[in-house]
Amino acid sequence: MSLDIRTAVQTALAILGFLVILFIWRGYVSIRTARQLPFFRMRRQRMVRGWRLFFAALILLILAFLINSQAEPLIYSFFPPTTTPTLTPTITLTPTISLTPTITLSPTITLTPRISNTPTITPTPFIPLAIEARFESTTTPNPEAIFSELAFTDGLDALYRPLRPGTLFENPVTHMYAIFSYDGMIKGSQWTALWYRDGELVHYETIPWDGETGGLGYTDWEPKPEEWLPGTYAVQIFVGLTWKVSGFFEVQGEPPTPAPTETPTATSTPTPTQTPTRTLRPTRTLTPIPPTRTPYISPTPTLTPTPWPTLTRTPVTPSITPQPTLTRTPTRTPRP
Repeated sequence: MSLDIRTAVQTALAILGFLVILFIWRGYVSIRTARQLPFFRMRRQRMVRGWRLFFAALILLILAFLINSQAEPLIYSFFPPTTTPTLTPTITLTPTISLTPTITLSPTITLTPRISNTPTITPTPFIPLAIEARFESTTTPNPEAIFSELAFTDGLDALYRPLRPGTLFENPVTHMYAIFSYDGMIKGSQWTALWYRDGELVHYETIPWDGETGGLGYTDWEPKPEEWLPGTYAVQIFVGLTWKVSGFFEVQGEPPTPAPTETPTATSTPTPTQTPTRTLRPTRTLTPIPPTRTPYISPTPTLTPTPWPTLTRTPVTPSITPQPTLTRTPTRTPRP
């Protein structure tokens, strides 16, 4: 077994260190047991041996210090170092380390389209101009306001805590909440929540902040059950025009179909049917009877009234023709 000078020095230092620890331990044990002996001579012998071991440990410690600092220069003065033991060729074989083509094959790492499949709607979320035009607040929002991650649930308890939190929901879904904690908000500053489904804006709310500076809040959406189409939903929170946090959840299953009883009631506008026209009954006709003359032999002519014409009753009709006017024509009889 061939050892170089440095390895031999280090081995000697290790041995000396072990001996120093051993001598100190044995000296401590010897002095401790000497105090328990009842005989003076035996106790003195043990005490002397313990102190000798301490002194020997001190000498070995000094020797180890000298070997560590002076042994190698002293040995090299007698045995100059040769160039053969230097293993620099193995160290300079850095081509194995510098074979960075495997590391520079970063296209496999930079191929992040799979990561971009996450439902990020836009690389940098922003508020559409149509919604920005609805801003009412004139209070400058706090740019240092912070929001926690969004927690989604379809129900809240009395303390506004989620009852069934999750990111995957099965239809039918009715009311959805996005819960968050916040801090650093200014009362009256504009805040906005945008709800997207597969990249399409389906709901939003933008109002001046009416809550506290910090606490627990939520944004919610309660459309008709048939409007909860399956897909990936995203909720974005803004303070002013600054995006703060986004959250995602997924709805699976087909939504319930609307009740069919509502649409058939559209038959309330029937086509008007014409009321049957009245058929006129035959009109009642008056048949006048010609007047009859009844001559009287009298010295003076007498006028005999002509009787009224007899009416024949026919079925009554809605329209009654006016009665004919009868003119009485008196006849004058000549004197005999």
